Amino acid sequence: MRLLTTAILILQTTRLFTIAQEATPLPRSNPETQGVSSRSLIDLVEALDSKIPGMHSLMIVRNGHVITEGWWAPYRAEDNHVLYSLSKSFTSTAVGFAVSEERLSIDDPVGLFFPDAMPDEASYNLKSMRVRDILTMTTGHQQEPSAAAEIVSTESFLSQEVPHPPGTHFKYNTAATFMQSAIVQKLTGKTVLDYLGPRLFAPLGIEKPEWDTNFQGISLGGYGLRVRTEDIAKLGQLYLQNGKWNGKQLIPMDWVSMATSKQVSNGSNPDNDWNQGYGFQFWRCRHNAYRGDGAFGQYCIVMPDQNAVIAITSGVSNMQSVMNVIWDFFLPACQTEALKPNKAEVTALKSRLTSLTILPAKGNLTSEQASRVLNRIYTLDVNEQGYKSIRINHSEKSNELTLRLEGSERTLSLPAGYLAWHSGRSDISAGRLAHFSNEQVAGTFAWEKENVLTFKICAIETPFHFQIRLRFEDDNITLESESNVAFGPRNHSPLKGKLKR
Repeated sequence: MRLLTTAILILQTTRLFTIAQEATPLPRSNPETQGVSSRSLIDLVEALDSKIPGMHSLMIVRNGHVITEGWWAPYRAEDNHVLYSLSKSFTSTAVGFAVSEERLSIDDPVGLFFPDAMPDEASYNLKSMRVRDILTMTTGHQQEPSAAAEIVSTESFLSQEVPHPPGTHFKYNTAATFMQSAIVQKLTGKTVLDYLGPRLFAPLGIEKPEWDTNFQGISLGGYGLRVRTEDIAKLGQLYLQNGKWNGKQLIPMDWVSMATSKQVSNGSNPDNDWNQGYGFQFWRCRHNAYRGDGAFGQYCIVMPDQNAVIAITSGVSNMQSVMNVIWDFFLPACQTEALKPNKAEVTALKSRLTSLTILPAKGNLTSEQASRVLNRIYTLDVNEQGYKSIRINHSEKSNELTLRLEGSERTLSLPAGYLAWHSGRSDISAGRLAHFSNEQVAGTFAWEKENVLTFKICAIETPFHFQIRLRFEDDNITLESESNVAFGPRNHSPLKGKLKR
């Protein structure tokens, strides 16, 4: 029996690999052929680059063809990116597959799947909560249950008080998306990541998705997924095509319609893209568009009227500002017919897209202080982060500095080049829901002042950038750090220390 099971797993793995190998990238086209001028796209890119600090990637698909794609160095096309709540749209897609396979109905009670996790005296409202309600963020909760990976479970969700009748009260609820993931895993015996493998990821050529789990091994559902920018665009294109891909109906058309239409109201501000209604883990937008999105600017924007999809990754604090640029620049650029070819503007657009970069640290290559402080160890005062020492290693051959913070539980090793991004791997932490191990990082450095050394670090699969300033005064050092975005304070308490003799 074990041999048979192993053989089946090998066949399934081989099949999934074969499908992924057969999948191709989205077709490319010059913008004019798809009814958009290259000049208008240059203006769009310029607006994003100048007005929105923290852009990481942009891909625009029109009529099924990629007409614009760019990554702000050190971000790259081949790297995954943390999606945060954009993960939710993938999770609801898994529910859609399970419904189409008649594994459940969206009108099934949530408690039906986890009778052992239900409270002994479950309230009427809790018993009334349906799969539909966890899809539409109308669970009836007043307080959102914790979605932290070390806490969230079916038990923690079902123990939360439900004061409102389910289906009547919109409350953003990441733990509710976890429950969708838990239901899929309960019914199929597979995590959402594995369940979507042959159904979504392989057919679309999404080759290396990663999805964090809770402490029980259940995909987090509401966040934790990493895919590439083009993978985001492919999900949007699949929905734009009403669930059809390469001539095959992957997701039923009626599911796409329900998931992306307004199921519940969530506000009344006509100028706010978060007040236009909510579907099954998709937001309605202005201009008859809809989207999946995630914290700090991860977007999958689907625009049926323009037959377009826009995928964006970023690290921004004002997500509405990104949407405003899209509406202001892209909508008027879309024409119904192909435009006259313009080779010069196409070349200019490509040149602009390949020159995009996160601004490096500003300052000089060296300082009079450098020889006295580099390659020396500074012992740190006791601090809440647990670091014990700082050392700035200098490599003359490559003009590279490496900032090392050593502690009893972890060591950060952050490489940086002067006006050039140098790469490595390190643990990083940007507060709540932003602790990552062995991340890809890239950094630059500069002497901001004679006694101030600045590092700019990007964790290139995440939204997070870090500005780290080291101030040297006699034998003393002070380290101050700030992240571009965070779930909470963006600054850590300063670290202070003294040169080790």
